[in-house]
Amino acid sequence: MTTATRGRPLDVQPTGGLLRHRDFRLLWAGQTVSSVGSNVTTVALPLVAVAVLDASTFQVAVLTAAAWLPWLLIGLPAGAWVDRLPRRSVMVVCDLFCASAFLSVPLAALLGWLTVAHLLVVALSAGAARVFFETADQVYLPVLLRPEQLPEGNAKLQATQTVSHVVGPGLAGLIAQLTGAVAALLLDALTFLASAALLLRIRTREPRVRRPDRSRSLRQDIAEGLRFVVRDPYLRVLTAFGAASNFGLSGYQAVLVVFLVRELRLEPGLVGALVGVMSVGGIIGALVATRVGRRWGTAPALLIGGVLAGPPALLIPLAAPGVGLTWPALGGLVVGLGVAVGNVVKGAFRQTYTPHHMLGRVTVSMQLLNYGTIPVAAVLAGVIGARYGVGTAVFVMTAWQAFTPLILLIGPIRRRRDLPAAPVAS
Repeated sequence: MTTATRGRPLDVQPTGGLLRHRDFRLLWAGQTVSSVGSNVTTVALPLVAVAVLDASTFQVAVLTAAAWLPWLLIGLPAGAWVDRLPRRSVMVVCDLFCASAFLSVPLAALLGWLTVAHLLVVALSAGAARVFFETADQVYLPVLLRPEQLPEGNAKLQATQTVSHVVGPGLAGLIAQLTGAVAALLLDALTFLASAALLLRIRTREPRVRRPDRSRSLRQDIAEGLRFVVRDPYLRVLTAFGAASNFGLSGYQAVLVVFLVRELRLEPGLVGALVGVMSVGGIIGALVATRVGRRWGTAPALLIGGVLAGPPALLIPLAAPGVGLTWPALGGLVVGLGVAVGNVVKGAFRQTYTPHHMLGRVTVSMQLLNYGTIPVAAVLAGVIGARYGVGTAVFVMTAWQAFTPLILLIGPIRRRRDLPAAPVAS
């Protein structure tokens, strides 16, 4: 996929040269190993809470919520700071901080000090670092790549990130089965160290960050990013859809491990394998996203991704032991495919459409709602699961997810073939 010059529609054509781009390969490798580790944590942390500390359904849901709560607490100022700081340095510091946080878990377990409260602090700390890392990452990619390379770059990053959704849970389940869930978090810490080492090898010099006007405060910078998103008809709709979709996705995912372990009586290894299979669709989606955008247009590609990420989620609560595991595997696969297609198209669109000096603030303004709904959904799912049963919680959240694609029909997206490359001048 290539990107038209500003003022012309965003087109999607393969460029095919990024495998020869040394610095992109380093960024890609760093993100891949870090993402594998993070997806080990998505299964390992709840398994530690359930199997080692005998945590309740509500406690596990709160643990999931804690990882995303920093988007609500520090998201907006983080975006403004990222627009003022060297992005690679921000990413390296975040990697090292996360490595330290996850190393503390096996150390505390070894000393007999591990508690649910400790896991909660680790989840919050790593979540805060993730706010800065992901925002800086979105702004850093256009530094390494030309505008016409961004769609290909986003597709490759999305593909390997999705592969990590398959590999990570499987590794977590295998390690938990063989050596215990706590040991899986040690792997996560090592992946963050590897990511930092790879990022430090990048040679591309980042342009000097534009110093803000001394008369402008951090609050004014934040407000500028928010206004840009709220007033733009495309970013506004994409933000609302992302928030609603993440609410459903994170709601059922927050209690999925509890559902599989306590309701279906699955072994940790099988839990990791099933979650991995549910994520395979994301690999397919990332691989075909550029083709879908080229064949039907980037705006219809968003609609197709939304439809695939919605109604098929209703297959997940049909899960049952044995052959009944086919339903969540199929539902999760199709949902993951749709989410990946949408993420690839949306990521390239936002990076080319938004003025670069505002990209950090615009990104985090969108993610404030996109990710800010996740802790709310996780806690709500925990409350429903504790009161009415975890199976009911999974059904309620997947039912919500099924209707979210309707939001994409609001505004101009449904009337276009391709998304624009720049805002219309007022």
